[in-house]
Order: sequence, then structure tokens, then C-alpha cells
Amino acid sequence: MTEKRLAIVTGGGRGIGLAIVMALEKQGRKVVAMDIDKARLAELQEKAEKEGLDILTECIDITDSDALTACMERLGDAHGGIGILVNNAGITRDGLVVTISDDDFDKVIAINLKASFVATRAATKSMMRHRFGRIISISSVSGVIGNAGQSNYAASKAALIGMSKCVAREFAKRNITANCVAPGFIVTEMTAVLPEKAKDYAKSAIPMNKFGAVEDIANAVAFFASDDSGYITGQVLCVDGGMAM
Repeated sequence: MTEKRLAIVTGGGRGIGLAIVMALEKQGRKVVAMDIDKARLAELQEKAEKEGLDILTECIDITDSDALTACMERLGDAHGGIGILVNNAGITRDGLVVTISDDDFDKVIAINLKASFVATRAATKSMMRHRFGRIISISSVSGVIGNAGQSNYAASKAALIGMSKCVAREFAKRNITANCVAPGFIVTEMTAVLPEKAKDYAKSAIPMNKFGAVEDIANAVAFFASDDSGYITGQVLCVDGGMAM
């Protein structure tokens, strides 16, 4: 029977994160969408109330480690424990190695990696008590094969893979799994602003010659969150049209 405990999705207010929230709710779970954007969360909360969706929202700056930890603990206590954590929130500050500032490097690491660690640390404490957990981190093909102009972003996403493998080994005997989904080029607000030449160039590197949809990532996350993936841990699933193979 599918585990019904709380699912938390960071960066759940838009794009891939929102698609994940909707996929997990459809799977029959109570889902908390965390985001820093109040307006987007208000829209989602209105939609949830109007359509009877089992979705809650939390407006939070996940780089505030104390606030994030307290929020995770409060949610776990209020809803019978945390069953699923999706570390989805992420930013880019692209540039060549010689042009990326310390500040742009630190911001990417703070959101993409450190906040994921803090959330994972808080979630596993709840998961250990209930001897169940699914931790899914959204990495990137950039973290698997690298990408010129994204040394900070690729470093954060590669580190998520390493962290997930450590978590998988530490908690496997407690029935807690940790896996990564590594998206390729996905149609989002971020890719929509790319010049057409850049899009064409990107598609030429993809064997399927097209970008993916946010639902492609959400479906992969839903699989890792389900009972069907119970014997899978420490893995990286590239959802990229064959780009990284």
C-alpha cells in the first residue's frame, strides 16, 4: 500500500517543482509546496482549495537553515511524520570560470546544495522514527557530464549525487532510500527565454531532438516516491532524451 505520510517539495511554486507537487498529490499524498515566492504560493493555495487538492504551502527562504529545520520539524510533528522529501529548489548564475564571482558561486551552492543537505538532515530524523522514507534530489545532466559556463551549477548538482549516495548507504537499513533525477533540457520559464539559435544547438545534442516536459521529471519523481521503487537506492535517473548516455 502506498505510504501516506507527508511529502515536501522545495521550490514547489512553479515549473518542475509545481509539476512534482501535482504528481505526488495525484498519487494520493498530502503535499507541502515550499517556495520563497508568496504570489505563486497564493495561486497554488487558491487552486488547491478550489479543486479540493491535498496541498499545503509554506513560504520560506530555504537558505535560512534554522528556519528550514524548524519548519520541517513542525510539519513532521503536525502530519504524522515526513515520508517523502523532494530537494527541487535550485538557481543558476551562469558564466565562464574566469567571470563567476564568489557571490554567484556561493548563492548557487547555498540554494542548490546546502539547503538540500539541511532539509535532508531534518527529514531523515523523522523518517528514522517511522522506518520509512523516500528522498529524491533533482540533479542535472550538467552534474553528470558537465556544461561549459555552469561550473558553479554543475558542481552543486554533482555534489547532490554524491550526497544522495552517502545518504542511501547511511539509511538503507532503516527503509529510507535516496535517489536523484537528472533532467536534461526541460521546457520551463528558464528555457523559454533562450535564443532560438541556442535552443537549436541544444536540441542537436539530444538524440531525441526535443526538449522534455516538466511532467517527464514529475513522473520520474513519482516513481521514486512509490512502493514500486522500494529496492532502488543510490541511483541517478537521467531524464534527458538520451543526452547524457
